[in-house]
Amino acid sequence: MPKIIHYRKNCIGCNSCHEYSPDNWEMDENDGKMRLKRSCQKKKYVWVANISEIEMEKNIEASKGCPVKIIQIIDSSGKKIAP
Repeated sequence: MPKIIHYRKNCIGCNSCHEYSPDNWEMDENDGKMRLKRSCQKKKYVWVANISEIEMEKNIEASKGCPVKIIQIIDSSGKKIAP
């Protein structure tokens, strides 16, 4: 299953990811950073969520559009495909 990896510590809260994929991203009102929906914390500042093949395209665009490059997309085989 494809995954989104979000390195949240370096997020600047620009909202770009939400613009590309609002079903997967939302603003956390507590700190002004983006939050990856349906994710679980893997390390202190690393969040991971499984996504469907249908969600891949929008989240690849979100990864490419992130100005601080803190979003990675991993395909079903574990290969990094974005950014």
